[in-house]
Amino acid sequence: ALFHSVSAFCNAGFSLYGDSLSRWAGNPAVNLVFMGLIILGGIGFFVMVDAGRLIAARFNPKTPNNTRRLTWYSVVVLQTSAMLILVGAILLFIVESMMRQADISLTSAVLTSLFQSVTCRTAGFNTVAIADLTNVTLLIMMGLMFIGASPGSCGGGIKVTTFRVLLAFVTTELRDREQVVIGRMAADRETVRRALALFAFSTIIITTAVLLLCITETGALPHGETRGRFLEITFEVISAYGTVGLSTGLTPALSPAGKYIIIALMFIGRLGPLLFIGALHTLQQREPFSRPEADLLIG
Repeated sequence: ALFHSVSAFCNAGFSLYGDSLSRWAGNPAVNLVFMGLIILGGIGFFVMVDAGRLIAARFNPKTPNNTRRLTWYSVVVLQTSAMLILVGAILLFIVESMMRQADISLTSAVLTSLFQSVTCRTAGFNTVAIADLTNVTLLIMMGLMFIGASPGSCGGGIKVTTFRVLLAFVTTELRDREQVVIGRMAADRETVRRALALFAFSTIIITTAVLLLCITETGALPHGETRGRFLEITFEVISAYGTVGLSTGLTPALSPAGKYIIIALMFIGRLGPLLFIGALHTLQQREPFSRPEADLLIG
């Protein structure tokens, strides 16, 4: 119990059982405890401290009213995290339970869908065999793993705040607005630029890793002999970069070169985004002049 509690809160995903938590797939108590620990470890320490401050303020009548609410950052993290978990769970439930017409109870189907949506936040536990899931489910899980957890947390990925800024940026462009509005405030231009740069950096790293693994694991084999392997490789790469730990079963079958690539991805995925953002600050230099602007045909 102690080992699994630490593993869940730290989003490590290590289990003492070969099938992870599959034997407790229909147990509400075990699922809820694990999901609670995973979410707490993934929302970030700043949000936890902020929430603790808010709870303490509610019981202290002398606390000023203007401090009795969460910061804008905490609200964005909590709202975006809840949205991703609920949307992910609904999509997984539709695909795995309704489309496949799985012969399980409604409670077990809901728990399984919700748990898989939560664990994709870089926790790494699973209550179903990942290799038995449909391709659609794997694609949904890859998206959730790519986004990951929150800044300053135990999780990886590009972080929920990066995703929220990118989503708001797209909405802003579609509506032809000047500011990237998120809730009651707007993200500054520097934040938007960092989010776009981090998204591009992560996409390049993942694409490069998929290409390298395709070379090391499939080599010169024709496509007919490697059907399904591309999806498995992509899932493995995103899981490693997001420091999730989920796998379709490909990890033990990887070549030595492939395992080194996965090792490098896990290291880059944990430290790379932080180092990349820090490097941006040192490399950025404002030019003392502006170049002439002109329209460029795109699309």
